[in-house]
This record gives sequence, structure tokens and C-alpha cells, in this order.
Amino acid sequence: MPSNKSVSDAPITQFINCRILRDHRLQRDDLWVREGKILNPEKLFFDEEGFADLQVDCGDGILAPGFIDVQINGGYGVDFSQAADDISGGMALVAKKILEHGVTSFCPTLVTSPPHIYHKVRATDRVLVSVQVLPQVSVDDGGPGGAGVLGVHLEGPFISREKRGAHPERYLCSLAGGGLKDLLEVYGSLDNVAIVTLAPEIPGSLEVVRQLKERGITVSLGHSVADLSQAEQAVQHGATFITHLFNAMLPFHHRDPGIVGLLTSDQVPENRTIFYGMIADGIHTNPAALRIAHRAHPAGLVLVTDAITAMGLPPGRHTLGQQDIEIEGLHAYVAGTKTLSGSIATMDMCVRHFQQASGCSLEAALEAASLHPAQLLGISHRKGTLNYGTDADFVLLDDELSVRATYIAGHQVWRK
Repeated sequence: MPSNKSVSDAPITQFINCRILRDHRLQRDDLWVREGKILNPEKLFFDEEGFADLQVDCGDGILAPGFIDVQINGGYGVDFSQAADDISGGMALVAKKILEHGVTSFCPTLVTSPPHIYHKVRATDRVLVSVQVLPQVSVDDGGPGGAGVLGVHLEGPFISREKRGAHPERYLCSLAGGGLKDLLEVYGSLDNVAIVTLAPEIPGSLEVVRQLKERGITVSLGHSVADLSQAEQAVQHGATFITHLFNAMLPFHHRDPGIVGLLTSDQVPENRTIFYGMIADGIHTNPAALRIAHRAHPAGLVLVTDAITAMGLPPGRHTLGQQDIEIEGLHAYVAGTKTLSGSIATMDMCVRHFQQASGCSLEAALEAASLHPAQLLGISHRKGTLNYGTDADFVLLDDELSVRATYIAGHQVWRK
């Protein structure tokens, strides 16, 4: 029979024989879960006189918060930036597949695209009605069907032509209209949007940063030729993230370090953390640069895959939005060039590579894929940790940080 009838009829699961990542260290303890939340065992024992209905032996594995990928363009043949009749079906496929890599939540990312990709206009009784494509992807917490969706990451088109990378130049936009008007004309709506990446040197960007922040949308700086002063102004207006540090921005220079300088800037407002994405796939960033960033500002490092359609598929030609992409080994290039265009890495691969390349602790590597992205999005009160009362989204790993099982709301959704 279910325990604790005075509080809840829901059964309690006790995860035993494990090391739990909590308070920045691995602790040998049990994890208790009820109704999708992590329980405080002291309250359970002493206030409710409760007990476990089910025990799960973790085989001396590591229990860490589920990984959160805030920049993923697609995978397994699905391109989030491609118009499709079944957008939600493609999203569901990726959400299901990334469970095996420990990802329990993600932000599907759209690269610079023509307006009709974000929204389309159709005639209904001779009246033009804007039909938003993105809301077909609903924000949810995930479950057996796949990882949860935290909101869309819109990367472009308000970015620099010089540092556009794999973003097609013909679809880049200015902010000449002022304020959010330009964004709404391109995107159609900001519903279900979690992150917007833009270049802070574009005229009008600072007001947009402020307005996005007021709406609770995370603003990221990227694909930019901004100097440090421009980047600092954007942060003072509310920007909190840097899109794939070192990539698609001016290189570090000792007289003006550019956006990279935000990692050690003294102009960042008090009680504000600057986070920065790192594609730790062994391709996008030299291990020495990875170590420099981590040692300069470890609390802000957020691992992202920046994965594209080709993730999980054989080498060959694929797409990223409006561009053709060629996979050569572990490299993804814009077809016919040597311009990198996302990665084919999975999140667990990035965690392992980051830990090995940086020499950081297992705890730090795991938090870069869980706690830090949750803090970035302002959801660490419910995700990204294994604190009492938070969502029971977690991953079971071995000492080599290979995923053995993934759980959402305390239920196993994938096992090796």
C-alpha cells in the first residue's frame, strides 16, 4: 500500500547505493522521490513517519541532475530551422533520442532563417492571419516520450554580417524599426521563446535587450564584432549569456578583449553572473582555450552541443536551416567551405571531453551541463539540482561519465 496517506497516496521511490551530486560535491546518500519531486528524508521520517514503497539499486553509480542543452539545432535527420508539416513530430523524435545522452530538458534552436520559417501568412475569408509555426512546439517538462522543452532559442537574424558563420547573409536583419517591432515582424511572436542571440553593436540593440529582459527572455551576445565596451553596455541593459564563446566573435586582444572580456569585466552589475556557452566537442575550441575560459570564470561555463541535423547520422551532406552542410569526420562545414556550422556531438560526449580537457572535477563538469544552464534560465529552483523540492530529473552515470539511465520526474525514461 502507498505510504504517508496523511500527506499523499503517491508511492515513494528510494534510490540507494549511489553518490549524489548536491551542494557541488558527490555525497554518498539515498535519493527519495514522490510525485516527481525530490523529498527531504528527515521530514519524511520524522514528520510523516514514511517509508519507501520501491527501492532502486544504482550500483554505486553517480546521480547527477539531468543535462540541459540550451543550444541544439536538431539531430537524427531533424532540422528545427527547416519548414516542415510535422514540426512537433520532428521535435519529439529529437527529444526522445537525446534521453540516451542524459538530456532531460532542452531549448530547440533556430538559426537565421527567412520570416516564413518563423511564421507564415495565410488568407482566411479574405483576411490575412498570421499563423505562428513555433508554438507548435509546446513548452513542457518531458517524460517517457522525450526530454522537456524549456522554450525556443532564436539565434539570429539580428547578428553581424562579418561574424555570421553559417548563417545566410541574405536573411540577416537590422533593428532600424526600433524596439521589439523588428523582432515581432520577423518572428511573428515571442511566445515560448527562452533565449534570443543578437549582436550588441547593431544600432537599436540595447533597447531590445532591455525589453527582452523585461519579458523574462534571456539575451545572449553572439555572432558579433562588438568591442568590450559595447558588450558591457549590453550586459548593463540585461544581457546574461554569450553564445558559443570564442566562436563567431572577435578574437581576444590584450588592448580590447571584445566579448571574451566579459568573463573578467569589472563593469558587470553586482549580483549578476555572466554565463557563456562552450561547444566542448574537441573541434570548436582548443583545449587550452577551454582551460583559459574555465579558470577565468568557472561559475559561468555552460556546456552546449550546438548539434545539427547530422548528429546521430553517418557522414555525408545534411542541412542547417537554409545551408547545406557536409560532415567530414567530426567536422561540420558549410558545403564547399571550411566554415564550421554546429557540431555532431552529444551532451554526454561534451561533458566527458570538457572534464578531460580542462582537468576539472567530475562535479564541475556535471554542473556545467545542469546547474549552470538552469541558473542561466532562472529555473534552478526546480531544475539543474537535486535539492529537496526540485523536479526529479536526473541521470545515472558511471565513473567515466557514461550514461547508464535517465529519469524524468523520478521515472526511468531510458536505460542502457
